[in-house]
Amino acid sequence: MNNNSPLSHRKEEPENGILYIVGTPIGNLNDISQRALNILRNVSLVACEDTRQTKKIMNKFNISNKLISFNKHNSLIKIPIIVRDLKEGKSIAIVSDAGMPGICDPGEDIAKSVKSEGIDIICVPGACAAITALVSSGLPSSSFIFEGFLPKKKIDREKILLEISKNEKTTIIYESPKRLRKLLNELLELCGGEREIIVARELTKKFEEHVGNNINKAIEFFRDKDIIGEITIVIRGIRKSDFIPNKSIIKKDLTDLIDAGLSLSAASKYLAKKNGLKKSEVYNLI
Repeated sequence: MNNNSPLSHRKEEPENGILYIVGTPIGNLNDISQRALNILRNVSLVACEDTRQTKKIMNKFNISNKLISFNKHNSLIKIPIIVRDLKEGKSIAIVSDAGMPGICDPGEDIAKSVKSEGIDIICVPGACAAITALVSSGLPSSSFIFEGFLPKKKIDREKILLEISKNEKTTIIYESPKRLRKLLNELLELCGGEREIIVARELTKKFEEHVGNNINKAIEFFRDKDIIGEITIVIRGIRKSDFIPNKSIIKKDLTDLIDAGLSLSAASKYLAKKNGLKKSEVYNLI
């Protein structure tokens, strides 16, 4: 076989002065690729979200290499150091605790900084909880929106949740176990209990489970349970045929339009047409 063939199985050696973004398992350590192991074994150093987590992989596969900490708490300090090392010719791998660096972690910041310096980046792909949950959910997957972890600030959080409730595309969210019930109830208020949803927990691990298939059932399932583990939520987009106007949202829209200068009559007429309601129904919300 020609060594230049894309199907070649030749060993890939890290190149000097290149940043490698390396995907690691999201639970099952056997999901790591041979290519990722080779890079981790042979780069000048490995920058880790948590060195203790990365050592589990290194120890399992008998890899010994220099590890440094790189996370949201020290990224502002470490990014210039990593850029300097790359310019000096070192090869560096970035890994997160689980999954693809750059997804909800400072890997995004280092990639931006490195690119701005004209330094090459190579991605060694691996597992991603969002994609794993999506393709196993049975929900539409050809077009989707990834929101990651929702903001904690109330006004920002409500804005995104409102967008999700109206969106026709599948949405993927990460959430912590302690905030899952709150999120499900927020989705219930905005999306209705029949909206299709899958709550995926502990993906690729021994106790992996997929809970659904709508918001009502997910709320009922987790009502009296101790919730542990990593949570990924997949929400089906709204279908126009299933659309049910949310009066509390319309009332807020009505108030916003009036505050912006529209008359009650004009704002009611606009929102009635937009939501398929009678003008009087909207008018009487205030």
